[in-house]
Amino acid sequence: MVNLKTTLCGIEMDNPVIPASGTYGFGYEFAELYDVNILGSLSFKGTTLEARFGNPTPRIAECPSGMLNAVGLQNPGVDAVIEKELPKLRRVFSKPVMANVSGFSEYEYVSTVEKLDAVEDIGWFEVNISCPNVHGGGMSFGTSPEAAGQITAAVRRVTKKPLIIKLSPNVTDIVSIAKACEAAGADGISLINTLLGMRIDLKKRAPLLANKTGGYSGPAIKPVAVRMVYQVYDAVTIPIVGMGGISTAEDVIEFMMAGASAVEVGAANLVNPYACKEIIENLPAAMEKYRIESLSDIIGAAH
Repeated sequence: MVNLKTTLCGIEMDNPVIPASGTYGFGYEFAELYDVNILGSLSFKGTTLEARFGNPTPRIAECPSGMLNAVGLQNPGVDAVIEKELPKLRRVFSKPVMANVSGFSEYEYVSTVEKLDAVEDIGWFEVNISCPNVHGGGMSFGTSPEAAGQITAAVRRVTKKPLIIKLSPNVTDIVSIAKACEAAGADGISLINTLLGMRIDLKKRAPLLANKTGGYSGPAIKPVAVRMVYQVYDAVTIPIVGMGGISTAEDVIEFMMAGASAVEVGAANLVNPYACKEIIENLPAAMEKYRIESLSDIIGAAH
């Protein structure tokens, strides 16, 4: 009998599979399709202090082996999330959840986390300093060690819950930024957010997305993500949540061998709403194939 359990920042999970923020709504929508309690946890839709309509359309573009999105953090705002969305999730999901938080200033990050901190169901904060699809915030905080450390330290002061910082791959040195977050009090690192990309409409001779650029996700980015997880694992002592192109049980094992304690599944949910369920169900057979008795034993095994 194989053991799928893992521990993330001191919280035990039945398995390492987490739907990634922005690809799974607030979770209760998927409960109409299957019992979402099969999940290790879920990272709910990126939440900001105020409601956001998001970017103008078109904001999705298909690409070979992936997709571009420039949704722009559309969400109802933290107060509505607490009052309306999380009670709906609570009715169908009984495990700790991951609160994905975004902002456009230190004040917004801190204020949003302060409000969510009182929600008992939230086990971890995943602070997104890496969204490439918004202007005046998002990724700009995650492209330098100093800025990343500043946001981490500010949020650290207002919560005792595990703090995971989600980093951007659109940098020259991911390791220095991860180390700065650890030094500032982060309990974990999420790797990676989307890669900045673009497509051109040949007939219109103009960018396909209204935002011009968007975040590239899907199977094509997996080698980049695995490389960054591997590099950061060597540089920090805190756990890593790996993501980027995961669509199979074998992908989960690969990320964990690179150094991830848990993984997030993103674009695959948009192609197949049963993706996370199927990955979890296929994990025992994949573990037996590679003679793995316990997933926790293979974290960083490739080093």
